[in-house]
Amino acid sequence: MPDVSIEIEGVWKRLGRNEVLRGVDLAVRRGESVVIIGRSGTGKSVLLKHVVGLMDPDRGSVRVDGMDVPSLSISELLELRRRIGMLFQGGALFDSMSVGENVGLALREHTPMSESQIELVVREKLSLVGLEGSESLRPSSLSGGMKKRAALARALALNPEIMLYDEPTTGLDPITADLINRLIRKLQERLGITSISVTHDMRSAYHIADRIAMLHEGRIHAVGAPAEIQSTRDPALRQFIEGSAEGPLLPT
Repeated sequence: MPDVSIEIEGVWKRLGRNEVLRGVDLAVRRGESVVIIGRSGTGKSVLLKHVVGLMDPDRGSVRVDGMDVPSLSISELLELRRRIGMLFQGGALFDSMSVGENVGLALREHTPMSESQIELVVREKLSLVGLEGSESLRPSSLSGGMKKRAALARALALNPEIMLYDEPTTGLDPITADLINRLIRKLQERLGITSISVTHDMRSAYHIADRIAMLHEGRIHAVGAPAEIQSTRDPALRQFIEGSAEGPLLPT
């Protein structure tokens, strides 16, 4: 595959007695948006953690821009993480800090920028996600959608080349979820960001994906463009995207 940004080959991972990943293969092109779908507990978030080096595979390889992530030194890994933004499922904002302080945190810790420069970047990123003038607010005063957008602004503070989204629309009403979907797509198209998202939300998956990959039984079961996924005849994939209790996938 030409111009691959993220390459996952034959990745296995056991957590306790459970073999969560059982030979995952997935390649993501530079500037591409790939969405990983699958049932709860299938290892979607575990796979994201391998990309950013929070977990190492038991077997297989994870490469970002040709660098083997598990073999990186601590300093090399920290440098890689500065190029990767991550939107956590719950936002993970620090309640003791204002919105502006949350967004500017990585800039204060990892750059020599002055406070006035940081304030400019914070305003720019908050404006990008539609939260102009919210710098002084506390996370506790924000709605669920505003928290997600503030967390996204924080993830964008260091101008990442890669974005990882863990259930970006979970817990949001349909209108707010659509706003987040449009924002993710706009960022990918406007900034050329390579992204991997994990979600159960098929409406979101169809909106933001260039390709959709289903993780099932520890492997990539199917992968294709949204139109290909929607027209699939594969029984397991068909059952999942339709949200049906009938089919080869048993209730958990």
